[in-house]
Amino acid sequence: MVSLSLLTESLQSGVSLTRTEAMKAARCLVDPDVSIMPKTALLRALTEKGETSVEVAAFAAFFRTLARKPPVARFAPEAIDLCGTGGDHSSTFNISTAASFVVAAAGVPVFKHGNRSITSQCGSADFLSALGFDLEPDGSILQTTLERFHFAFFFAPAYHPAFRSLAPIRKALAAEKRRTIFNLLGLLLNPGSPAHQLVGVFAAEWVEPIAEALDRLGLKRGLVVHGKLPEGRSMDELSCCGETRVAGVGALRDIRAVWTPADFGLEPCAPEDIKGGDAAQNLDRLYRLLTQTKPDGLHQAIAMNAGAALWVAGRVTSLVDGACYAQKLLFDGTVAAWLKQMQVFYRHLRKISKEEGTLQKGRLIL
Repeated sequence: MVSLSLLTESLQSGVSLTRTEAMKAARCLVDPDVSIMPKTALLRALTEKGETSVEVAAFAAFFRTLARKPPVARFAPEAIDLCGTGGDHSSTFNISTAASFVVAAAGVPVFKHGNRSITSQCGSADFLSALGFDLEPDGSILQTTLERFHFAFFFAPAYHPAFRSLAPIRKALAAEKRRTIFNLLGLLLNPGSPAHQLVGVFAAEWVEPIAEALDRLGLKRGLVVHGKLPEGRSMDELSCCGETRVAGVGALRDIRAVWTPADFGLEPCAPEDIKGGDAAQNLDRLYRLLTQTKPDGLHQAIAMNAGAALWVAGRVTSLVDGACYAQKLLFDGTVAAWLKQMQVFYRHLRKISKEEGTLQKGRLIL
């Protein structure tokens, strides 16, 4: 195996890795026979040089081979994931997760890939757990939720065991306030391999490289976005408060644009409208939002992101139609009913689990 130190020296001299070299570097990072120090040095050098789309795609391709595969392949050609990198420090509500509920309620299969909070008060896993969703259901339950509710959640730590061995290294670099390539890889490692994605990045300079990386990985249709808030702040979602830089992927690869709420037929909202809190606060906000009869800024933000996802997935023919349809589903009770049915489903599973001691793996009793 190629020496990790040689690859590190190459990076330190400003030379980017080829796809083959990047794959070898990724393999070294999970090799138990390689010590922590050279692994840490390589990740530090890669960040300091600046990762290329080739390097990011190669790392993603390698770690995809190590991921657990859920039994959802028959849904993948129509499925979409809505997620962001995190790390934008915008302290917003769980917009992409709420938007994914709208998309699923519209009948589009959603493969939601996420984790607990790292840089925010409430990650997607924290939010879903507060709602009563099972974060680690077995394969039969995933298939059932996709068939009945068009929704599945893939809890990242459960599907990427190889990352556990890297935790001490990432922790050490985080203590240096240094991000690594792993802050970008979550977008590219959905274990269900959906054909469509709407992904947000924490910084504008990553819109193009992540779009190029997704293209290299063969995504059918996708958008990579980075939104702006007032006072120079950013968000890893489409912004209903300002402009959003957008790059298309796959069949949409010719898209390079800056979008505003007007492109969706929406009015701009204020940053305080989309401010989030902890899981309990966001849960309360969601319930109130689903019973409102008049739109507010958060409705607009969710409709904007859900509308874009519906368009990427081919369910509507324009961004305006997507936002309009999303608003209809929010206001006519469709999303509220969908959420209630999901919660009833999981409560029923917990009741069965309690009565039997455990759910029987491989079959679902309902």
